[in-house]
Amino acid sequence: MGLVLNLIVQTIVWFAFMGAIIFGAAGTTDYTGGWLYLGLMVALSVVFGTTMARADPSLLRERLKPPVQKDQPLADKLILIPILLLIFGGMGFMAADAARWRWSAMPSSVQWAGCGLLLAAMLFIFWTMRTNSFAAPVVKLQRDRGQAVITTGPYAIVRHPMYFGTLFYIAGTSLVLGSWWGLATVPILALLFGIRIGIEEQTLRAGLEGYDDYARRVRRRLIPFIW
Repeated sequence: MGLVLNLIVQTIVWFAFMGAIIFGAAGTTDYTGGWLYLGLMVALSVVFGTTMARADPSLLRERLKPPVQKDQPLADKLILIPILLLIFGGMGFMAADAARWRWSAMPSSVQWAGCGLLLAAMLFIFWTMRTNSFAAPVVKLQRDRGQAVITTGPYAIVRHPMYFGTLFYIAGTSLVLGSWWGLATVPILALLFGIRIGIEEQTLRAGLEGYDDYARRVRRRLIPFIW
């Protein structure tokens, strides 16, 4: 019950914060894209969160921890600052672009296609978490949980599938919110993820048995067939 209560509280606080960013930047609550995005994300978060509470409570407990933790390398704490600023600042920019400045003129059909992309990205991320019970939100070795190298599911395609799915999540968010210009945040985020992947791989290679062998077999780190 404590875990479920924590999930409920964090979900409410998280989406209240996101709603404040979106509608504050839009300058109005009469913003269909904003409500569409929040409604879809709340529904998905409730379904995925309650499923994880039953199927893998240990991972959910890790996912609900703060983005700055004791055993986290300093480099990871520092790179998280621009990543989080880009994600939340980008979301505000998307809302302002679509509803306040009206730079982007996007057909509703594209916004609905964005809902499909957002759903696909979230399902991919959920698949990643169901495959890897050690998918913590920060870079660290989870020796207390017996962390091991995961080589199945999306990890057979790229070494960091969570980041890959997040790029499509951001692209879907931009389309649902109605902002063409918001898509520019995707390549910038990919560059920041590339830096974080370097930090994460250094930690995994140094402390996780079998990771070097896995990295030799699965050569792509973020984007299939490319890098």
